[in-house]
Amino acid sequence: MRQKLVAGNWKMNASRELLERLLDPVAQEKGLACRLLVCPPHPYLPLAAEKLKSTDVALGAQDCAATPEGAYTGEVAASMLADLGVEYVLLGHSERRQYQKETDALVVEKAGQALAQGLKPVVCVGETLGEREAGKTRDVVLEQVKAILTAFSSEELVKVVFAYEPVWAIGTGLSASPEEAQEVHALIRKAIAEQDGQLAEQALLLYGGSVKAENAASLFSMPDIDGGLIGGASLDAGQFLAIAHAAG
Repeated sequence: MRQKLVAGNWKMNASRELLERLLDPVAQEKGLACRLLVCPPHPYLPLAAEKLKSTDVALGAQDCAATPEGAYTGEVAASMLADLGVEYVLLGHSERRQYQKETDALVVEKAGQALAQGLKPVVCVGETLGEREAGKTRDVVLEQVKAILTAFSSEELVKVVFAYEPVWAIGTGLSASPEEAQEVHALIRKAIAEQDGQLAEQALLLYGGSVKAENAASLFSMPDIDGGLIGGASLDAGQFLAIAHAAG
């Protein structure tokens, strides 16, 4: 049975005071059936690493560079993240695909860098409202997923987590119904199974898109949803932990 993973993506929201207010209760929480992952902005990774030391809470970064080193001012290499004790890294988030125009090819390059440094990529996939209304959800999601599946071996892919985040549900208060989310998660797992059946059984698939304490249990009860990538609700420790408890 796959252990559920509940990840908090704090995006560009943080201060030392906010981080301490969030991390203290998260680090002290006991008895969860799922694993917690927090992804603060890059400048706060050392503080988070210190706070989470000797806990079971995993530390993640929000992005990494597509190159190992060099004259790329402002970029952060996967090796630098590994030096800080980072375990996971978010890649291909819809906001980066939209605002930084990141392509599937670039996400693959970043995933390669992450894997080479022993990091676990959380690869975000999902369709816009226009694509959904045009009936393109299946094509868009499969294209994004298969870009990763065809680029890496099964031994590498075992470290990859996919997060389905319908773009129309991020920060809007809207959420895919459990049945809608399950349909896409099943599609992703089937695509993985076509490459490696055992890998498909192990693969963690997260749902992200206005997940709240009120809807978390119904989403997480779906057979192919293995947890959540939580945005706004993760900025409230009580909400975030309530969502985590809903994971089982």
